[in-house]
Amino acid sequence: MRRSQSRSRAGLFVVALCFLTTVADGYDLIVYGATVPKLLHEPGWHLTPGAAGAIGSWTLAGLMVGFLVAGPLSDRLGRRKIMIMGVAWFSVGSLVCSLAQSPEFLGAARFLTGIGLGGVVPSAIALTVEFAPKHRRQLYNGLTLTGYSIGGIISALAAIALLPDHGWRMLYAIAALYALILPIMYFTLPESLNFLVLQGKSDEARKAAERYGLDLDEAVAEHGTSPIAVEPGSSRGYRQVIASGNRTAVALFAVVCFCGQLISYGLNTWLPQLMRQAGYPLGSALQFLLVMQIGAIVGMVGGALLGDRFGPRWVVAAFFLVGGISLVVLSQRLEVGLLMLAVAGAGLGSIGTTALGYGYIATHFPASCRGSALGITVGLGRVGAIVGPLVGGWVIGAGLGGEWSFYAFAIPAFAAAAAVVFVVRAAARNDGTDLRSDEGLAGATA
Repeated sequence: MRRSQSRSRAGLFVVALCFLTTVADGYDLIVYGATVPKLLHEPGWHLTPGAAGAIGSWTLAGLMVGFLVAGPLSDRLGRRKIMIMGVAWFSVGSLVCSLAQSPEFLGAARFLTGIGLGGVVPSAIALTVEFAPKHRRQLYNGLTLTGYSIGGIISALAAIALLPDHGWRMLYAIAALYALILPIMYFTLPESLNFLVLQGKSDEARKAAERYGLDLDEAVAEHGTSPIAVEPGSSRGYRQVIASGNRTAVALFAVVCFCGQLISYGLNTWLPQLMRQAGYPLGSALQFLLVMQIGAIVGMVGGALLGDRFGPRWVVAAFFLVGGISLVVLSQRLEVGLLMLAVAGAGLGSIGTTALGYGYIATHFPASCRGSALGITVGLGRVGAIVGPLVGGWVIGAGLGGEWSFYAFAIPAFAAAAAVVFVVRAAARNDGTDLRSDEGLAGATA
């Protein structure tokens, strides 16, 4: 009992640190969309909706680069180092954004900021999954990834309070303050036990396990890691992920991430402007961002609890359907109450569900290639994050009508739901290692 309680406390401690890092990603996810209405009228910039969408996409191109590079690097260098480096990079990049004097400068600064953020999330998810109790893995992952929406809420509230009187630069300068958590991370964030074992540092891993109340042998067994089967310093992550038995799952997960991020980043970039075009003042339009983040939190936590009970596969598929239906509903004229409910449903079925999908991916692959699996699937999915703002800008610029601004994001939601349904439930053997069923991992208490 004492060991179990100690492990739970250790897991919560790691979750709290990982949560703080995802808050940064969430803040950055919202801050650009919140500032677009001001940027479109920045003196001397002559920014068009299409150009604004392109700047948003440059940020996400940086995120994609960060994901693709940081995933395998975390399997080689460790989750801890990559997380700390990513937060430091993001903080400096945000400060540079606040100093931008042209659209081109801002686009370049946002690209560099995105690279830093891209290094944070794969490591945060991988550490959360490893340190979480087996029967609460999806819940802990969901709690960590609520940081996306908490960060988004902070960003939306900051925009409502500061944007009218202090301008858009202040919002980016605030993000630079994230550097203040670096000392806490440096002195308290533990390294992955499985990474230490894979590097041949079993003694160090055992000491760390004792410090955090974990059973090293149990952790190794749960996550498919063996100090004998893997050579110290081995870097087979990508090769293991794309082994013949995993290619279909990797492709489907990439489709899920692509669609989810297209919706999330497209809506977060353009929702305030869409609502302004519908006749709402800037303050009210920003409030819709706030409601969407609340819906995302409900989706993450509620979906995580359901995922632990029934397995993540059907929960993620059902929530994407909710998001698609909500977006179709938003294309119609609605009463205020129903409008808010539909916006919350869009948040649940986009940001919240995409975050749940990350946890699904993490439980689908063993620790030896988990960072690479998250890096390649979420990294490729970031193409959707790049496309999302461009789609919104193109639809608005083409004058297709307000309803098509929502249809353009509803279609990918339905496609993501279909892709999740076809993900193989039990991964094939790879190099003699069973990649266990996602249902068996996430639904251990079912």
